[in-house]
Amino acid sequence: MKIGLSSNGKDLDSTLDLRFGRCSYFIIYDIEKSDFESIENKGLTSEGGAGIAASQQLIDENVDVIITGKLGPNAFNIINKADIKVFKSEAISIKDAIEKYKKDELLELKESGPAHHGM
Repeated sequence: MKIGLSSNGKDLDSTLDLRFGRCSYFIIYDIEKSDFESIENKGLTSEGGAGIAASQQLIDENVDVIITGKLGPNAFNIINKADIKVFKSEAISIKDAIEKYKKDELLELKESGPAHHGM
């Protein structure tokens, strides 16, 4: 099982970025292997549709779960259609967010946040 986390940095000690489409990196954490990789978020450099680009990138990485702060409506719809569950976290370390997920302490997002249109 793979988790995609929006991150400010490239390792597990980095802080979870509350922004999804405009985060700097995604940490892709494999629960079975207790291993991770960091990838640059393609949505960060998009002029528009950052959430769409970021969503597609995580779908292409075959993640099963996403942990972030919030999702705009476009990203939420794409991820929801891909049958990927999304959980909300505070700006804590990636490592702590993973532990909270494992302990079932994160709230599942059932609806999107507001649209950000080119921010």
